[in-house]
Amino acid sequence: MPKLVTVLREGYRFGDFRADFIAGLTVAIVALPLSMALAIASGTTPDKGLITAVVAGFLISAFGGSRFQIGGPTGAFVVVVFNVIAVHGYDGLVIASAMAGIMLIGAGLLRVGTYIKYIPEPVVTGFTAGIAVIIATSQIKDFLGLSMTSEPAEFIEKVMALGAALPGITPQTVAVALGSLGLIVFLRGHRPNWPGFLIAVVLAAALVWLFQLPTDTIGTRFAGLEPTFAAPALPEFTMQRLIVLFPSAFTIAFLAGVESLLSAMVADSMTGRRHRSNGELVAQGIANCASAAVGGLPVTGAIARTATNIRAGARGPIAGMLHAVFILGFMLFAWPLATYIPLAALAAVLLVVAWNMSEIDKFRHMMKAPAGDRAVLLITFALTVLVDLTVAIEVGVVLAAFLFMHRMSEAVEVQSHLHLIDEDVSDSSPRDFVPMQEYELPEGVAASLIRGPFFFGVAMRLGETLDRIGATPKVLIVRMRAVPIIDATGVTALQTMIDRCERNGTKVIVTALQPQPARVLADMGVLARVTRATDFASAIEMSKKMVTEG
Repeated sequence: MPKLVTVLREGYRFGDFRADFIAGLTVAIVALPLSMALAIASGTTPDKGLITAVVAGFLISAFGGSRFQIGGPTGAFVVVVFNVIAVHGYDGLVIASAMAGIMLIGAGLLRVGTYIKYIPEPVVTGFTAGIAVIIATSQIKDFLGLSMTSEPAEFIEKVMALGAALPGITPQTVAVALGSLGLIVFLRGHRPNWPGFLIAVVLAAALVWLFQLPTDTIGTRFAGLEPTFAAPALPEFTMQRLIVLFPSAFTIAFLAGVESLLSAMVADSMTGRRHRSNGELVAQGIANCASAAVGGLPVTGAIARTATNIRAGARGPIAGMLHAVFILGFMLFAWPLATYIPLAALAAVLLVVAWNMSEIDKFRHMMKAPAGDRAVLLITFALTVLVDLTVAIEVGVVLAAFLFMHRMSEAVEVQSHLHLIDEDVSDSSPRDFVPMQEYELPEGVAASLIRGPFFFGVAMRLGETLDRIGATPKVLIVRMRAVPIIDATGVTALQTMIDRCERNGTKVIVTALQPQPARVLADMGVLARVTRATDFASAIEMSKKMVTEG
C-alpha cells in the first residue's frame, strides 16, 4: 500500500497542501543543480538528470512506502553509470536500469526489503567513501579547467593523466570554481536554510555572462541541447547482452535498494513515522523502469533531499510529487538560462556532495572498531576505488559474512568451556571429556551441552562430541535449552551424530527444545528418532530406565 493512499485516507486538507507546496518548491531548488551536475559526472548530458528527477521523482513519491522520500539521481550511481556508458553505451545503461527495476519490484513482492537493511555498516561506509573519492577525482578536470583529449576511466590512470595536464590550469575557471565552493561552504555555516547550491550556481553563471569569462558552460559543452522526453521504448537486446549487463544491473538494484531504505530510515528517525520497506522497493523498481523508458538515469532515494523536504515542513508524498512538477516547469520555461551555468560551479557542487558522501567522521569512527570490521571497511573502500564497485560490494558482503560466522561460532559451546571452533591441534592431542558438574550422571550415560545459535558455521564440529567423551555410552543426553535457532546444516550435523549413536547402540535424549529448533527438527523428521525431555533432571531419570532396560 503506497503511503500516498494512507495520507489521503487520513484526510488531506488545504493546509497540508500548502505545506507540501512550499516543501516541494524548496526541494526542487536544491535538486535542480544537483540533477544536472550528477548527470554530467555520470558521463551524459544535464537534461538526462532533470528528466530523471521529473519522472522518477514523481513515481517514487506516488508509489513509495515513505511519506517523505525524495527520489532522483544520486552520487551513489555516478561510478556505475559512467562505467556502463563507457563500456556498453547509453543503450546498455537503459537495459541495465530496466533490469534493475524489475529486480527491485521482484525484491519488494518477495518481501526482501526487511533484509536489505541489514547490510553490514563497514560495507556501506566503505563503498560510499570509495564512491566519494571517485566523484571528487572526476571533477578535478572541470574544477581546474584542464584541457584533456580523453579522461581515463581507471582511477590510477586518471590520476596520472590529471597530473600530466596540471600545467594547463585555467586561472579564470579556478576562480569561478573556488568562488562557488567558498560561497557554498559559507552559506552552509552561516545560512544553512538558504539554497546554497542554487545561489552559488546562479551567481557564478551571472558573473561568467557579465564578464564574458573564458570558461566552459553547459551551453558551450552541450551546444544545441534541448531537454526532451523520449517515447517509452527499450533498445534492442539479446540474451547474451542481458547476461553481460546483469552484474551492472544487480549493482544498480543493490545501490537503489540500500540507499532508498537508508534514506527512509533517516526520515523515520526525523519524524517518528514508519516506512514500508517492501513498498519502497516496488516504487524504486517502477521508477527505474520508467526512467529507463524515457531516456533517464538510475534513481534511488536521496538522503539529503529527503531531509530537506522534512525540514521544509512536508506533510506527505505530495511534496515529492510537486518537486517533480516544479523541475518540469523549469525544463519547459527556463531551460535557456541553464546554458549559462559554468561547469566549474557544478564541479564545486559535486565536490561538496562527495565530501558529504565520504562521511569522514563515520569512517574515522569505524576505524576504532575491531580488526575484522576495519579490514572489511578498508578492503571494500580500496576495491571500490581501484577495481570496481560490483566487486567491492560482493567481496565486502562475503568478508562480512565470514566475519559474522566466525564471531557466532565463538559464542557456541559444546560441553562446558569447549568451543566448537577452536585452535588447530594435533590429532594425537588428548580430548578430555568435561562432565556436567550440576548433576551426577548414571553409569553408561553421557551428556552434551550446546549453547548458542546452531548454524552451518559451527555444525561441522558436533561430531567431535563423541570423540571427546571417549567410551561409547548407552545413553547420550543432548542439552539444547540454550539453542535459540538451528538451520538445515545444524539439523544435518545432529542427524549425523544420531546415525553414529544408532550404529553404536547409543540412545539419544534431547532436552528443553525451544520453539524454532523444535519446529525445524520436527519438520525434518529428526524428533521421531530421539526421545524428548522437558529438562535435564527428567532426562537423567529417563536415561536410568534406558540403561536398566538394556
